[in-house]
Amino acid sequence: MTTMQDPVRGRDAAGEAEPLLRLTWTDPVTGAHGYLVVHTLVSGLATGGTRMRAGCTLREVEDLARGMAAKTAAFDLPVGGAKGGIDFDPKDPRATEVLTRFCAAMRPWLDDHWVTAEDLGVPQHLIDDVFARLGLQQSYHAAISRSADPERTLRRVRAGLGTPVPGGLLGDVIGGYGVAQACFGAASAWGWAPETTTVAIQGIGTMGGGAAWYLHEAGMRVVAVADAAGTLYHPDGLDVPSLLELRDAFGEIDRSRVPEDVRRLPRGAVVGIEADILVPAAISYAITPDNTVDVAAKVVVEAANAATTPEAEAMLAGRGIPVIPDFVANAGAAAWAWWLLLGQVGADPEDSFRRLRTEMRAKVALLLERWITDGVTPRATARGWAFARENTEVVIP
Repeated sequence: MTTMQDPVRGRDAAGEAEPLLRLTWTDPVTGAHGYLVVHTLVSGLATGGTRMRAGCTLREVEDLARGMAAKTAAFDLPVGGAKGGIDFDPKDPRATEVLTRFCAAMRPWLDDHWVTAEDLGVPQHLIDDVFARLGLQQSYHAAISRSADPERTLRRVRAGLGTPVPGGLLGDVIGGYGVAQACFGAASAWGWAPETTTVAIQGIGTMGGGAAWYLHEAGMRVVAVADAAGTLYHPDGLDVPSLLELRDAFGEIDRSRVPEDVRRLPRGAVVGIEADILVPAAISYAITPDNTVDVAAKVVVEAANAATTPEAEAMLAGRGIPVIPDFVANAGAAAWAWWLLLGQVGADPEDSFRRLRTEMRAKVALLLERWITDGVTPRATARGWAFARENTEVVIP
């Protein structure tokens, strides 16, 4: 089933622009459903990752595509927003074949319009393997093929993604690094010193793990992390590098090797941990009206896409707790990917870190300045940036 809107965009009941396209796919082997939502195209291109999780819905993918459109606009990237999603358990041994069939079915969009990448349940190496199997080389194919020299652009992309840095490979950690910079920007807005600032992180996969690593390295105390098995807590701060070494491929920590002085708490307890900053970096809709009252942090920095429901965010604002929205806080990976595609950064990680650090901290400072002085929520300010952005033509060297 495909639904496509006219170029004159409609709006839903909440006043949000309707997506350009909604597409539903059914896997002929397992019966699993997959979805592609293209919210906007800029010069014929849209970008957004592909996720896989049991229970993924078209509405969820539509919300994420809208967020991607806001993300690319807020960082002035010359591309629209899209998202892919598959309702299937990524731990199922058939998951790779389901992802391969989904990408094959999406081939017309992947060939020419949709630039995708990793997301929840789909690591970058896996989607790149699937693209290679389909003869598309790399998941940025639609953008690479438009460049003046596709081979040179592909080499630059591969070199950037595979550059080793402290904490892992640049392509794996850059998103978490951006989230960490958003946290540093928030701390700076209130004059908190890094060594006295505490953080609780829900989710310890690629994004949450990267953020935890860089926060820990800078001296902030990561007092709690949560994975699917529960929350690990230590008021004096966790040994983040050691915990990251205990993760499996799905971002879950081997409890048998966790020090005894680390408290084991229920998975949902991370939301109520006494910390200055709460970083939801796991699933969408993690903070809802049901658990908002438990939030004890002074600021929420969304590392996961659509981590806070609108109702929950309004309730937090009423309590004086601002939310740095996902399309700013976790935009580091998307922004960096396009800087890399456009040749604005290369394989030298310091160039990438410097640019992302500068842009992320400046944006968070502006968001919180309006919150502190005028009471305007960070999301409202950031949406103003996104909606003010005019579409520009893509020129990929």
